[in-house]
Amino acid sequence: MYRMPRVFLLIIFLIICILSIGGCCHSNNAKKQDTCFSSRRVMEAKRTSNPIAIDGQLDEDVWKNAKKYELSLGSDRSVDGTVPCEKGFASIAWDDKYLYVAIEYFDLDIVAEGENDQMAHYLLGDLCELFLKPSNETWYWELYATPHSKMSSFWFPGRGRMGLPSNEKYKCGLKVAAKVYGTLNDWQDKDIKWTAEMAMPVEDLTMHGEKFGPNSQWNILIARQNYGRYLKSIGKELSSCPTLSLTNFHLYEQYALLKFVN
Repeated sequence: MYRMPRVFLLIIFLIICILSIGGCCHSNNAKKQDTCFSSRRVMEAKRTSNPIAIDGQLDEDVWKNAKKYELSLGSDRSVDGTVPCEKGFASIAWDDKYLYVAIEYFDLDIVAEGENDQMAHYLLGDLCELFLKPSNETWYWELYATPHSKMSSFWFPGRGRMGLPSNEKYKCGLKVAAKVYGTLNDWQDKDIKWTAEMAMPVEDLTMHGEKFGPNSQWNILIARQNYGRYLKSIGKELSSCPTLSLTNFHLYEQYALLKFVN
């Protein structure tokens, strides 16, 4: 009977060990990533006792006390620690009538070529996007604010109904306003930033019987589409809060939990 030399047996044993270790590492890394993005992050909405004037100024007291969240690139675009070329921040507030969002997006070249509401502004320049979804339902909202103080609002019964003409017919009481620190649509100069405020009526968010406030469960994503002469990226740069594992703003399984605080 032929017996394999011990040296070959040793080589085979070593190969099996290496493959096993590699498999364990891959499995552990995958589990770590799944755990990271399946554990919902929390973003707080600060209650305001006074209505917020939607003028893009961010001068209300509530914005001084609300938490400020910094936007980041998706993990698929920041594997080497890359950060957005231009920083962006967002805060959230609420009262009995509205959910408010304030953004401060630093921007050397502010662009907004869409001149009307309810346009595909993600193709027309800089944009703030707000995504809101009841935790236990399929439907969600996608809401826009531009540096030109224009807005768009979309409501999807479910992610599988995106792109239908009916999505574009949705109307709500969303209010937006922006302030540009620089000049709009002038690529020859350098701007500083743009700020904006959004107010989404509670009556629109609860149109199908959802609850709103401390005893409700909502998920949120605040995102940015950034165009500009001085960007290092090829084309627009996308960022969001919370961070997503993939740069897809409709990945609502990874939205943050919205916590209502007084």
